[in-house]
Amino acid sequence: MERWDRVGRRAAYGAALALLPYLLIKMSWVVGSLMGLLPVGNGFGKAEWVVLNTITVGMAAIGIALALALVRPWGMRIPGAPVAFCAWVGSGFLVSILPFGVLGALLDAGGDAQGGGAGSPADPTDPAMPVWEGVLVQFGFVGMGLGLTLAVPAYLRRRWPGAFTGRVGGGPRTALPWAAVVGAAVGLLWLYWAAGGTAGIAHPVERNADWYVLGAVSGFWALAASAAVGMIARARPARLPRLLPLVFGWVGSGSLFAWSGWKLPITLYVAWAEPVGARPPENLAVAVVLHGCAVVAGAAMLRTLVRPRARVAEPPTRGDAAARPGARVPRRRQDASSVLSSKRRR
Repeated sequence: MERWDRVGRRAAYGAALALLPYLLIKMSWVVGSLMGLLPVGNGFGKAEWVVLNTITVGMAAIGIALALALVRPWGMRIPGAPVAFCAWVGSGFLVSILPFGVLGALLDAGGDAQGGGAGSPADPTDPAMPVWEGVLVQFGFVGMGLGLTLAVPAYLRRRWPGAFTGRVGGGPRTALPWAAVVGAAVGLLWLYWAAGGTAGIAHPVERNADWYVLGAVSGFWALAASAAVGMIARARPARLPRLLPLVFGWVGSGSLFAWSGWKLPITLYVAWAEPVGARPPENLAVAVVLHGCAVVAGAAMLRTLVRPRARVAEPPTRGDAAARPGARVPRRRQDASSVLSSKRRR
């Protein structure tokens, strides 16, 4: 077994173990809320709180199953499409925000944690959460993200080794995909907000350090995915190894799809129900359009990344022409020996 493969397998087991406490904590929240033993989060009723955390329980269970599929033999026997899709979404959720965790710690911005309250898969800053639970939740996110960073490439390399070989110029050149343009526009708007822009912001006072950092990280990945998909589609630069744009395109498109796919229904719910205490900085109409564009662009980018590369057709040989039904094969001249042998038979 190669060294890289061994590292990937250990990382997959580590990712599953890291996310297990998060799963147990979320299950305790659901059970405790239903039994009246634990309070619900700010701005939520009991039903909304239970539904939200039940969804995150399912997401955590899928994440643990995914990590095991990346390392266990049965993960190579089940259909590859669902495994690749879950790995893509998981990488978009957790690998893309690893820089956010580092920058958030450096800025000492732990007050609003992952993704800004109710808009994230967990709200470690809720008053009902003890400090030790918040630490375990953050550990689960970081551990799963680091594990997927090593385990997903190792699995994909084992299952589809030919997808990562060659160079960018090895495939056919096509026009710049519309998804790259839309993703770039979304990323530029996020970076504009992260730089302090106010267009499309309804409540500027609700912005905090975590909101700025997460916006900058999301904008970076959106632009990185757009650039990577554009390179692969346009087959430029030709000497660039294909692996590099595939990595950035994979994580960036997954970030667009996963995070906006998570925030879009929550934004629609906030706009419809107007729960107390839920007032995001962005204008809700702008946020809905932005997240919708990000989801569609991310899915279209993935289609470009996994599209099979067309092989350059080679000129047909004489043997190939003879093999085709109905093909005319030029008559060969008979040599002297064949002529003499025919005369003798006569």
